[in-house]
Amino acid sequence: MTESLTVIRALVVASLLAATATLMLVVASTAKAAGALAINSCGAYGEAYGFPNIAAAKAHAMSKCPDQGCKVVLTINRACAAFAVDFKRPCGPQGWAWAGNLGRAQNAALKSCYRYGGKECVIRTFVCDAKS
Repeated sequence: MTESLTVIRALVVASLLAATATLMLVVASTAKAAGALAINSCGAYGEAYGFPNIAAAKAHAMSKCPDQGCKVVLTINRACAAFAVDFKRPCGPQGWAWAGNLGRAQNAALKSCYRYGGKECVIRTFVCDAKS
């Protein structure tokens, strides 16, 4: 009887340790999962990913955008974002979008660029944060 209790206790302890390790991995992978995209009207951009919170991601994206007219157009958390411009008119039609994966984000950004009058829209930049 005591031997079977010892085995049960060992199994319980092992299960608790495995659950704790799994929880720690989940927390570590989501701890830095914030991103942002800042743009201006002529194709300049700044991006950020892997930040601990949205505020830090926004600040970094703005600091990377080389123009005073930049603004944060979207933030992401465990997702991807893409920015598209018209190749012939970078100060013309633009589009941006976010999605759960890169392909969808890029497609949506291109569609947005075309919807606003773009004729030769191309992806200018993209960014994905943790586990997207």
